[in-house]
Amino acid sequence: MAKTLDVLKYPNPILRRGGKDVEVFDKDLATISQNMLHTMYQYQGVGLAGPQVSQALNVLVLNPKGDPAETANEMVMVNPEVLNRKRLEYGEEGCLSFPGIYAEVERHTEIRVRYKDLEGAEQETKFDGFMARIVLHEIDHLQGVLFVDRLSAAERIRVRSTLQELEKAWPS
Repeated sequence: MAKTLDVLKYPNPILRRGGKDVEVFDKDLATISQNMLHTMYQYQGVGLAGPQVSQALNVLVLNPKGDPAETANEMVMVNPEVLNRKRLEYGEEGCLSFPGIYAEVERHTEIRVRYKDLEGAEQETKFDGFMARIVLHEIDHLQGVLFVDRLSAAERIRVRSTLQELEKAWPS
């Protein structure tokens, strides 16, 4: 039975640490991935990266439908690496680590990614549109980059008060 993990909230410094490449593909990795998927659904997200749940691993999970009943759309990507990127476009994003904040972020709309599956087999997939946005957002987390780092000056000003509320709520 999968369990719900705690999602770290900004400005928790663990979010800036990113992840490390996974070397061992075993039952523990499968369990972590299932717990991450379960947590993503509990928080009504479409993607989640290891560092967001205190796992210093280069693992991300996603389901663009955000619906646990539609498991055909689920993906687990281990040690993902973007091979190429095309076409930039602005689109609205949110993040489970930034509750209540939605902002326009510029991302590539076509990407090719190499990653490993849960068995350690190498995969290479092309993503576009919303899927590309999700994958790039989660890969940023694996590198310690947060979506607010990608905001324009105007967007940063627009969400400043909500960011400050999150900072004030953080135990000092």
